[in-house]
Amino acid sequence: MKCPSCGNLDNKVIDSRLSEGGEATRRRRECVGCGRRYTTYERIEEAIPLIVKKDGRRESWDRRKLLQGLERACQKRPVSAAAREEVADAIERELREGGEREVASSEIGEKVMSHLRELDQVAYVRFASVYRQFDDIGEFLDELQRLGQRVRTSERLRVPPPTSRPADAPRPADAPLPRRDEPVE
Repeated sequence: MKCPSCGNLDNKVIDSRLSEGGEATRRRRECVGCGRRYTTYERIEEAIPLIVKKDGRRESWDRRKLLQGLERACQKRPVSAAAREEVADAIERELREGGEREVASSEIGEKVMSHLRELDQVAYVRFASVYRQFDDIGEFLDELQRLGQRVRTSERLRVPPPTSRPADAPRPADAPLPRRDEPVE
């Protein structure tokens, strides 16, 4: 491993330990030439497919591009860097497990939107507006309506927690009144 300061190839490993949940080995090294210490990471090289762009060009996978897109979408939102890293990890894992040699960039964009929809809805709409190239406010509003419908549907599917109050017990004074479409106990 070449020293980042002097370029010398002679170094010694001072410390070695597992990192990133056992996915990498972190090594502390010391250059024999200049004495500088630096850290290297060793990971298993797994084949991530080539990315096929809209114009037909093929590019190798670049995790930094994905993280930059996530960072732009999540700017000034309560989404931590760790959460963005988890999304990037999940997408990389999906690409590896897919076993394809090539993947369309549009497929990756859809994966990003799917993860962002669950993570932060504002970040999702930001990403979707750029990714889907909204031409006017109408397309933007259509996407917001679809997102709203999805949220309302998921809320309806939630099962309310069981009540510990027997059905014949009087309703507490601070309990909300039932809506018209709810049965009165």
